[in-house]
Amino acid sequence: MPGSKIGPIVGIILAGGRGERMGGGDKGLLEISGSTILRRVIERTQPQVDVLALNANGDPARFADYGLPVVPDSVRGFAGPLAGVLAGLDWAAANHPQAHHVVTVPADGPFVPRDLVKRLVAAVTEDDAELVTAASGVQTYPVVGLWPVRLRLALKDALLKEGLHKVDAWTKRYRRAIAPFPAEPVNPFFNANTPEQLAEAERLAALHPDI
Repeated sequence: MPGSKIGPIVGIILAGGRGERMGGGDKGLLEISGSTILRRVIERTQPQVDVLALNANGDPARFADYGLPVVPDSVRGFAGPLAGVLAGLDWAAANHPQAHHVVTVPADGPFVPRDLVKRLVAAVTEDDAELVTAASGVQTYPVVGLWPVRLRLALKDALLKEGLHKVDAWTKRYRRAIAPFPAEPVNPFFNANTPEQLAEAERLAALHPDI
């Protein structure tokens, strides 16, 4: 976040998946409460970081209205969220070398906490951790996290040489802190992965307009 005690932070919105459970396409471009989910994610995340970019594959022109740099996966074949994390780390190293950490959030999470980065930074400093992932209630959310840019080569090796794609399998190799978030009144890491969950997100957004 601007003025963070660990220095500048790059935010990366992960939108590299294929949205198969939603029938294909970009889940972030679906609407709830008169706004796309991606717009909600941007509005909540952008004030918390020094620069924000979008990790997405395919034609970047479909995101032109959002005014963000679009960073594709460098690992081919839709290799999962770790490929998006790697793309973000590589992009930060190349374009913002003064930033030593990247925060990632999914593009289909309409209730991203407005204090996300503050809590992640607190967890990494208080626990003397190397990286941090978020939790709400008893559920952990490995793709919502704070990642040191210096681990990007190790992550690349894990993806390309080991074929490792599970986020937890990689993060457990390092000193990892868990940043807890309240699960009520709305789970801040609710994902709209299916049509039913999209309808539930619409209901929750209408019921809790200030969240």
